[in-house]
Amino acid sequence: MKSGIKTATTKMNISHAIPPPDWQNGQTPRGFFVCDFDGTLLRSDRSFSDDDLAALNRLGELGIVRAIATGRSIYSINTVSISNLPVDFLIFSSGAGINRHPGGRIIRRTGLESHQVSQAIHILKANKLDFMVHRPIPDNHAFSYFESTTDNADFKRRIEIYHKFAKPLDDNTDGFEMATQLLAVVPPDDTRPLIQTLRKALPNFNIIQTTSPLDGHSTWVEIFPATVSKSLAAAWLAGAFNLDANHALSVGNDYNDLDLLEWAGSSFVVENAPHDLTDRFPTVASNNECGVADAVNRWLASAPFNRQK
Repeated sequence: MKSGIKTATTKMNISHAIPPPDWQNGQTPRGFFVCDFDGTLLRSDRSFSDDDLAALNRLGELGIVRAIATGRSIYSINTVSISNLPVDFLIFSSGAGINRHPGGRIIRRTGLESHQVSQAIHILKANKLDFMVHRPIPDNHAFSYFESTTDNADFKRRIEIYHKFAKPLDDNTDGFEMATQLLAVVPPDDTRPLIQTLRKALPNFNIIQTTSPLDGHSTWVEIFPATVSKSLAAAWLAGAFNLDANHALSVGNDYNDLDLLEWAGSSFVVENAPHDLTDRFPTVASNNECGVADAVNRWLASAPFNRQK
């Protein structure tokens, strides 16, 4: 199943959007590459492999647009040294925003309206979940939080990490004019079918499941506008260059990459991905063993991009 481009028609979905700047002096790109960041391109020691960087440079030389698609906010991704990372765009916050790279100019951002925020808060409280409400881009590293339980270690750790930007949620939740997203942290011993429950209760939202990057066991449930996902952001960006999914390669490692992997004409998952993803998609080496370079080499070997213009 391939995802299509959804065009936002109301203020609640697109708060800021301008065409991407010229790419390589106005040249027409030949393809589109997009990959996840944590656990895919970024190694466990928070470094990049020389082989992966060389593969990204090769893509640029072949005239292929390169993008990272991450769940991180701009603040969070900049805690890693990325200034010299050879990519053209950063799709951040799971597709809620897109930055030009390098330079950091935001070319697209989206958000939830206040009534949507209130609706989602009500549902998360009803399901006794611990959650955060993130401020609009570019300040979406700041959030207000609500605790329904007292023993959620992963939730508390995230608050500690962002303690300068975190505060308890006021009773008056109407204070949120807009929000980028809500994020609920579910402990590993909570076996409720929460994804299905939340999707049924919030049918007009995009609800994304991912494994916690902090403890590697808890589940993070992210709630966005229906127009936000990695694949929709990638499709919007590719479409700006008159490219479609058939021109695209995607690489990922977790459930929040699933829509991106389904969208691209060619997709790979790294070896450290969950088994149900490695069973479904072609598998390359792990993030610690140059998996991105492996995927790029396989793609170029079967595509016309391996020939210089």
